[in-house]
Amino acid sequence: MTESDSPIASSSVLLAGTTDWLARLAERIESHADATARTAETATEAIDAVTDGPVDCVVTALAVGETTGIELAERIRTEAPSVPVLLGTADGNETVASDATAAGVSDYVVVDDPPEQAVDTVLRRLERALDAAQQERVKHRRARQFDAVFRDTQTATWVLDPDGTLVRVNQTACEMIDGDAESVLGEPFWSLPWWSQTESTQQEIRQLVAETQDGTSGSSVIFDPTNGGSERVIDLSVRSVEDEHGELTSIVVRGVEITERVSLERDLRRSEELHRVTLNNMTDTVLITDEDGEYTYVCPNVHFIFGYTADEIRTRETIDDLLGEDLFDRDELAETGSLKNIECTATDKAGREHTLLVNVREVDIQGGKLLYSCRDITKRKQREEALATLQELARGFLYAGTHDEIAQHIVEDSPSVLDLDATAVYLFDADTNELRPATHSQAMRSLHGPLPRVHADGETLPGYGFIEGRTLFFDDVHEAERLDNRATDLRSAGYIPLGDHGVFVVGSSTVAAFDDVTRELADLLAATAEAALDRVTRESRLREQDRQLQTQNEQLSALNRINETIRAIDRAIVQAETRDEIDHAASELLASDDRFSFAWVGRVDTATDTLEPRAWAGDEQGYLDSREFAVDASGTEPAGRTAATGEVTMVPNVATDLREDSWRGGALTRDFLSVLSIPLEYNDLSHGVLTVYADTRDAFDETARAVLAELGETIASALSAIERKNALLTTSVTRVAFEIDDRSFILSRLARDADCTLSYQGGMQHTTDGSYVFVTVDDAPIEAVESAAAELAGIDDVQPISDASGGGVLRLGLTRPFLALELADHGAVFREATADGTSATLTIDVPDSIEVRNITRLVDEAFSGVDLRSKRTLDQAAETDIYERFLSALTDRQLEVVQTAYYSGFFESPRENTGEEVASMLDISPPAFYQHVRTVQRKLFTTLFEERNPSVTASR
Repeated sequence: MTESDSPIASSSVLLAGTTDWLARLAERIESHADATARTAETATEAIDAVTDGPVDCVVTALAVGETTGIELAERIRTEAPSVPVLLGTADGNETVASDATAAGVSDYVVVDDPPEQAVDTVLRRLERALDAAQQERVKHRRARQFDAVFRDTQTATWVLDPDGTLVRVNQTACEMIDGDAESVLGEPFWSLPWWSQTESTQQEIRQLVAETQDGTSGSSVIFDPTNGGSERVIDLSVRSVEDEHGELTSIVVRGVEITERVSLERDLRRSEELHRVTLNNMTDTVLITDEDGEYTYVCPNVHFIFGYTADEIRTRETIDDLLGEDLFDRDELAETGSLKNIECTATDKAGREHTLLVNVREVDIQGGKLLYSCRDITKRKQREEALATLQELARGFLYAGTHDEIAQHIVEDSPSVLDLDATAVYLFDADTNELRPATHSQAMRSLHGPLPRVHADGETLPGYGFIEGRTLFFDDVHEAERLDNRATDLRSAGYIPLGDHGVFVVGSSTVAAFDDVTRELADLLAATAEAALDRVTRESRLREQDRQLQTQNEQLSALNRINETIRAIDRAIVQAETRDEIDHAASELLASDDRFSFAWVGRVDTATDTLEPRAWAGDEQGYLDSREFAVDASGTEPAGRTAATGEVTMVPNVATDLREDSWRGGALTRDFLSVLSIPLEYNDLSHGVLTVYADTRDAFDETARAVLAELGETIASALSAIERKNALLTTSVTRVAFEIDDRSFILSRLARDADCTLSYQGGMQHTTDGSYVFVTVDDAPIEAVESAAAELAGIDDVQPISDASGGGVLRLGLTRPFLALELADHGAVFREATADGTSATLTIDVPDSIEVRNITRLVDEAFSGVDLRSKRTLDQAAETDIYERFLSALTDRQLEVVQTAYYSGFFESPRENTGEEVASMLDISPPAFYQHVRTVQRKLFTTLFEERNPSVTASR
């Protein structure tokens, strides 16, 4: 063996120790080609060199630094088990040899011979160790390779003994059977459960194994029938495995199930006929030529595109004559193998041009080298061009702002989409329920004449298409029943509804001018136009909604600001104790709103018939002192006009009619540009006028006017409440007597109709069902008065309470509120009334806190012919106090019961009516009646005795 063939060549050897023979060995190793000898004086250096690598073998002396070569070998076996270790020593014995073997050294060498001879011995042992390690690595590599093949999840693998019995099987093969593969180990391969046990299958597999036993590898496709009647196909390959001496050691069988692939191949062959039929009948045409362009195959359906038969095509020289020269780049085809979607123009037998998409592929079929697949895209090309134009038209629609502009776009651009010149658009007029001709082309006018308005009743073709929402196409419109103009030169015609907007009309002077593409494009054009019309409608509505919302937002903002002021005024009114507090709170809070400059409250001075300012706030600038505010309904300052009319006065622009009204100049010099004056009225009684000024025109819209008018009513109501409260606290009253001559007064009417005298002594009840009063009848039978009352429209209930000679007491239910209620709202008390057939007198108590003139005006407004007869002052401190406390202690029902009992004579002696009779009048049970009477009596005595004398209550 030469040094170049020695295993030491190209190896890396580590020498551990410091003995002389290791140095000589290093020189000999370095003499080999590409061999490397590395040295390590200590065990630590040796271990580091092994782990850093590469090291193919380690030669160590017995002594290595502070440790031994045996200990080093043990550590190397731990760090690198595959690296062989040789131990050389001159002091060896059986014990050292035994320990070295136990430590896992690959070889043990005694180096006590002469140095050169000893080094030769170590070299031979080193070569043998390297060779053995290399063979071991090869074995491991082959074992790993076999193991990887054996674990293939796609291939079943069986390992057989040379005699053909099974010794090993992989997981993939195990999954092919239901049974336990381990149970059939040792059985002949051809008899195993992987096969159907048919004689032909077993014989074929046995023959395949036998051939391999003779040293020949083989393969076979096994068609094995299954129990279900189907067939399983397995591709088997068999090869022999020999040892280094050429002896057969095992047989490896590998199998792949190809049932599905074989089935697909069969299906493919079966489908060849179907493909031939399909090829003959499809609209695409397939042509195959040789390199020179001469036909080797012509699809039978070639006439679909070109109009020629297959034989006629073959008579043409080359395919260039059919598809044109220079259809594609031959070098590009050679590089890619196929070219797709080559667009070209070809002329058919009838001379019509067709746009084709051609695919070219290199093939090798029966002398043919180039395969051409031709598809006619003429209609698609037309459609694409029309759609592109339609897209441009749609973009034009985006800039149209009205329906008429869109209609004009349709008529102007439709010829480029439909290749038809006669077009028109009708738009629906909802006000007249008609379709009006918005626009039309000149060709339409020439063929059809002027287009009239069409009633949307379905009697004409445009109206019918619009009402029904149907697209109508006619090859000859003269055959249509609803054609209104039989003199038209239109033949083909289409009517396409544009949603709720109208109808698009397209026509031609030729019959059957619409093919499928034209109809489709006409529908698309109409749909695009409809979408544009919808957009214009939506945008118009949105703009209107935006304007409305903006106006509403502005109104709401103004209303919110006003409401905040109103709420503040309401809170101030609730807390106010006097009229002055209410007047000042209203003025100050209104003036604090930045929209208003100045506000004031005035009351009418009846002596001078002018408004007297009572409270004001804001930038007044001496305006109130600059003039008198006369109560006048015409040509005066708004506050005086409102005081005169009792209605809201609004002046949106003070500068209007500047020369006609003198007050306007004074207002303008103080920057009062708009004014709103509000009456402070409650239940027809005036409490003055509230007037607000602003430094902008039109500062008061209808909402502000309504809200501030309601504020005026709220302020007036609060003022009335203050007056009523003051009236309750006042002991001094003015008793006023009126004589009225008003035939509409309910008591006067009843007294006149019944020819009697009626008197009211303050007995009134007000319930949820209405107002009831007790009246005493004199000078007439009670039955006659009851009958007359039942006939009056103002009385809806009459009940006799007591009946005496020549009179009695009646309980009247009134349809309208009685005067006593309205007087009570203003703090006055309706004491009594007397009426006969000619006149009536009223007696009213007015507290000092209430102006008598207001009550007088209230009576004047309620009746006609009013005459003030007397007026005197009374002090009713004790009487009023006891009476009010007693009444406040009673419920409405208790008051009703005791009043009915009183007026019916229940408390007379002897009684005019028993408790049972009074209970019947009230429609209650007698026990309930007596309970109410006793309760009222107890409350009366409590008021008289206990509340006036607390010591009595304490003693009890």
